[in-house]
Amino acid sequence: MDTRRTLLVDAFTTEPTAGNAAGVVPDADGLSAEQMQAIARELAVSETAFLQSSGSADRRVRYFTPTQEVALCGHATIASHAHLHEDGVIERGTHTLETNVGVLEIEIGEDDRVWMTQDQPTVRQVDLDWAEVGDALGIDPAAFRDVAADVPPAVASTGMAFLLVPVNFLEHLGNADPDFAAIEALAEAHDAVGVYAFTFDALGADSTLHGRCFVPGAGVPEDPVTGTASGACGAYLRHVGAFDDLPDEMTFEQGHFVDRPGVVSVRVGDEVRVGGRAVTTLEGSMVIPEFDDDEIIEA
Repeated sequence: MDTRRTLLVDAFTTEPTAGNAAGVVPDADGLSAEQMQAIARELAVSETAFLQSSGSADRRVRYFTPTQEVALCGHATIASHAHLHEDGVIERGTHTLETNVGVLEIEIGEDDRVWMTQDQPTVRQVDLDWAEVGDALGIDPAAFRDVAADVPPAVASTGMAFLLVPVNFLEHLGNADPDFAAIEALAEAHDAVGVYAFTFDALGADSTLHGRCFVPGAGVPEDPVTGTASGACGAYLRHVGAFDDLPDEMTFEQGHFVDRPGVVSVRVGDEVRVGGRAVTTLEGSMVIPEFDDDEIIEA
């Protein structure tokens, strides 16, 4: 009977049961895709990171939601490397990580924040029907029109594409009543994995913005704190000239409206980097299921 060490690590926070919980399997060598998917489904958090040996980097990672494999995941990357550092496996400094979008650099800083260098950004502005967006997010369309002239909607990616939608006030963003089927259709119509709605009307005095991220098409109705969307949004803010002088480091709040508050640090220069801390909240071992070929039913 094969068992593997399995953890839940809360990313973008130092408080247990806050931020975004990620599953982490530190030794996933030899596991099949079906086994990894079954483990992710059992852990039932937005993403689980499976760390494996790599011939081109310090280690390889594969990310699974409860329903499918995804190419990149910010919070599971932060969570897994924070745990490796806490466990004494890696030291402060720069490490390389093979992902499905290429080899990325991960840095453990002197303050123990984990920094993830994301893929090269792409940003394309899009025209939206604000009534359709309002129906999908459950927000009065006027809340978008107020700010869209200065920060127009766009699809941005630093490894995963998100439809970025500005909202005028936190009250409107916080009172959103999302229609997840409509959000999935809206994202698909713009070749995005999900929708990231944000407002500059943040809770914290030092925060740049407050965001909410909806990814129902990947089995994650609302993601508490999203590193990939934060990186994409940082690149987008530079692209649209949202600030006269882009801050060297931005602070994005997220998760407060699902009782999982967290903070993502974002730096946009020659590269886009997202950073944060993490805390291990659960550790144990999982019995690995065995699959025969005739047990796997194609959907």
